[in-house]
Order: sequence, then structure tokens, then C-alpha cells
Amino acid sequence: MNGAVLPPSLVEMATRQVRAEVLSGEREPGERIGEEALCARLGTSRAPVREALRLLAQEGLIEHLPRRGFRVAVWSETDILQLFELRRVLERHAIESAFPLAAEGDPLHAVRAALEDMRAADAAEDLFERDNAHRRFHAAIVALAGNRQLDLAYEPILLKLQLPMARNLRTEARIAQRRNGVRRHAELLAALETGDAAVARAALLRHGELAYLDLDIR
Repeated sequence: MNGAVLPPSLVEMATRQVRAEVLSGEREPGERIGEEALCARLGTSRAPVREALRLLAQEGLIEHLPRRGFRVAVWSETDILQLFELRRVLERHAIESAFPLAAEGDPLHAVRAALEDMRAADAAEDLFERDNAHRRFHAAIVALAGNRQLDLAYEPILLKLQLPMARNLRTEARIAQRRNGVRRHAELLAALETGDAAVARAALLRHGELAYLDLDIR
């Protein structure tokens, strides 16, 4: 790129487009992502598209295959189950570290705000923004612990889980009721609001993040 600074808007546009296609299921795991076709469709040069694909590869949504370009990431059932288990361990640790919550102010403000964003996006049927709010909700739970290293450890796991988290919500909306996903997260917030760590841990265990992924969890 000869040291050129790419316009953030072009990189963001390409990143958002490919991320939305992957999370929605429009692009299947293992599907190749052609740079030239993407450039033509977005009406942009190859540099911002390549940077967007690099960023998405860092998130774990796509993979770079040497001399073969990019493809949608392929995660095994074992990978997904292990990542969700890590998420549960870190969230449980965050709750145990954070409780009892501070009496002053509203320590659950960020969790509550993320849920409201999730609810608004769901009502608007903006699935992409609902996915973003969904991740913010879980990140806000971990942030309750006030542990920067815990936040840093949690972030890459949450990014790698973008796709299965989104698919669980979207399949749930198709099979059950569309707002079930929002309701489940409202129940988790209500458990946090009790101020009882045991109640919050129990809510995490029955949260249902794997219920619609058709995985062998025996």
C-alpha cells in the first residue's frame, strides 16, 4: 500500500458488508471470498477491501489461505463448544469478582443500555445492529469486574463467537418467536439486578446460547 492511509469510511464499509453477509448466513462456512468481485460490487479499489478482509480475519470470521485468498472461517463443533465454555468461565468469574455490586450509581448501566439497543434493533429488524448490541451486552457483564486483563482476555473469545452467537439468535427467531432472544437477555439482566451472585450464575447456566446451534452437546 506504499504507506498510504486508507479512508476509514471505505474500510468500514467493506468490513461491515462482509461481516453482515457472514453473520446472516448469506456466506456459508468455507465459502471463498473473491476480492475482485467484492471490489466490483462495492465500487472501491482493492486496498480497502484487502484491509477489511485482514481485520475480519483477525476477528476470526474469515480465514486467509496462503496463495488461495480468503474464505469464511470453518469452526468445528468442538471449537464452538470450547469457546462457549471459555465464555461461561470468564463471565462467571466476572460475576463472582463484581458482586456485591457498588451501591452508588448504576453499575449495570452499560448492560442495561446494551439490552435497550438490542431491543430497539430487534424491533427495527436490524439484525446486524442486534448482533453488535448482543456482543456489547456480554462484554458489559464481564466489565462489571473492573478487571482490564479480564476484558482483554474476553474480547478475542467474543469476536470468535460472533458467528455462532448470531446464528443462535437468528435460528431462534425463525423457529420460536423473534423476541425470544431479547427476552432471554432481559432475564439475565434481571438476575444481575437481584444483587445475588448465585442467582446470576444460575441464570448464566440456563441462558440458552447453544439451544439453536444443532450441536452435539452430550
